[in-house]
Amino acid sequence: MNPWPAPAKLNLFLHVTGRRADGYHLLQTVFQFLDFGDEVVFQIRSDGLIRRLSPLPGVSENQDLVVKAAHTLQQQCDVAQGVDIHLNKRLPMGGGLGGGSSDAATTLVALNRLWETGLSREDLSSLGLSLGADIPIFIHGQAAWAEGVGEQFTPVELPEPWFLVVIPPVAVATAEVFSATNLIRNAHPITIRAFLEGKGCNTLEPVVVEHYPEVAEALAWLNGHGQARMTGSGGCVFAPFGERVEAERVLHQLPADWRGFVARGRNYSPLLERLCEANTI
Repeated sequence: MNPWPAPAKLNLFLHVTGRRADGYHLLQTVFQFLDFGDEVVFQIRSDGLIRRLSPLPGVSENQDLVVKAAHTLQQQCDVAQGVDIHLNKRLPMGGGLGGGSSDAATTLVALNRLWETGLSREDLSSLGLSLGADIPIFIHGQAAWAEGVGEQFTPVELPEPWFLVVIPPVAVATAEVFSATNLIRNAHPITIRAFLEGKGCNTLEPVVVEHYPEVAEALAWLNGHGQARMTGSGGCVFAPFGERVEAERVLHQLPADWRGFVARGRNYSPLLERLCEANTI
């Protein structure tokens, strides 16, 4: 069975601009995908069972977003079939790269095709939003300016540089970051044009740096080689490079106990490319 990609994303900037009465934070951000991520293999079953064949450390099966996504689609569309799911986990948990959300989005998109449930991308996005705020962007599949809680998209065309992503040895708890008393929740909104002119930052970064010295160290090191920024709620940090060889040269200078990878920025998600391939078979 050919695997389905669950690509990483980067938040090229992220402002928290407010907070709704239900506790959700209002954001402005720009998402761009990478040509690197997790991979998911689906084997359809006839007995209706949904089984996870790849355990995740610290994540029970009933907490796994991939399993939740499969059950949600199965129940929504009254599907009699089941599925065995094998996940090749390459993205770190708590890294701000969207790994769990991307895995769930890939599950919804792939099973919508394999179970022939026929839902539109908008319907899948609504299901995804019920599971997690970042899931719709992976279903949307295009680099986008996002607002609201991250679900209101305006497609953008961006340069597609090579990124070096550094993975500090720490998993950042998103809920902890967003509940921090010193989090800036009233960042001044900016425009797409202002972002394209180089404005914007990640307003979560000061909170993460204060609580996770490993992220602070990674940012300081990478800033010595490029323009470093934290993605999402952390803890991975990234810097863009014009050529792959430049990014790989810096990668080879990483301290011995650090991890990282080089990947190309993508305005069109590898997941949608895989879906197009599946639809031509």
